[in-house]
Amino acid sequence: QPLPLPLPGDSSLSHPMDQLVNFIIRPPRADYSPDDDLLEQEFMLKGRWFQRKDLEVVNSQGKKLQCSHYIPAVIPEGTALPCVIYCHGNSGCRADASEAAIILLPSNITVFTLDFSGSGLSEGEHVTLGWNEKEDLKAVVNYLRTDGNISCIALWGRSMGAVTSLMYGAEDPSIAGMVLDSPFSNLVDLMMELVDTYKYPLPKFTVKLAIQHMRKIVKKKAGFDIMDLDTIQVAKRCFVPALFGHATEDDFILPHHSDKICEAYVGDKNIIKFDGDHNSPRPQFYFDSITIFFHNVLNPPDVPDDHYFLTPHGSLGQGHWDTEHDI
Repeated sequence: QPLPLPLPGDSSLSHPMDQLVNFIIRPPRADYSPDDDLLEQEFMLKGRWFQRKDLEVVNSQGKKLQCSHYIPAVIPEGTALPCVIYCHGNSGCRADASEAAIILLPSNITVFTLDFSGSGLSEGEHVTLGWNEKEDLKAVVNYLRTDGNISCIALWGRSMGAVTSLMYGAEDPSIAGMVLDSPFSNLVDLMMELVDTYKYPLPKFTVKLAIQHMRKIVKKKAGFDIMDLDTIQVAKRCFVPALFGHATEDDFILPHHSDKICEAYVGDKNIIKFDGDHNSPRPQFYFDSITIFFHNVLNPPDVPDDHYFLTPHGSLGQGHWDTEHDI
């Protein structure tokens, strides 16, 4: 019995094929408020003041991307600081980068983050699991190199964001390093595995036919070929130093995906496994490794003592020192 395939132009979401297509190109969009869900516009970490600068970057298709740059409130004259661009996962947004900012800012590494097109509050209809997202990343890198007062740039991506980082890193050898947290090795393989994992009682050839059909719909709607999302091939031509991370109980993107990419990877590489699943919080030892990794590849300038307790306005801010200190 062949699968009932949707008619051309059939947009009923109830159809399983449309659900599959939307699973890829229109996952739920993260809904958040910059005022409530990002770090404050001025905040203190380890006795130093930092700020969040919100801005828009326009991608090559003219779509506005909503971005935030976390930087020290006071940057000594003539100092350019390194920057890590945080790339969120499928259904994620720039709020996911707050952890990265808290970890890296005290080392004088700034953190830039964006909602990819089709995600969060950015413009764009569709998510393309890394394909168009790498063009968004390119627009952000160009912005930072032109206007950002940045020394060098590294990437930190999770899931779809890790795939995006890897695909971009292969095209831009000046990226200093990348942290790749649970990337997938090949989208079609991942889809075949998910059918197995979620126990759909379908024969392999039926799944393959369905995927071929999906490929056509995705190409028509979102303008990319799911067959092109193969990071193993990308890994064979990427020389940026990389730190892979993957949770051992990840049942969405199985750990062997990172193993395969890491094996094919031609640059300096290291892989860390830790307890947890695809979405669980990451352990402290992993964050410590990330901090050391970025320190090594980015070489941030030391934090001068005399800048330690300045408020954004250059005074000691005695007025609310006590409450800030308690926080």
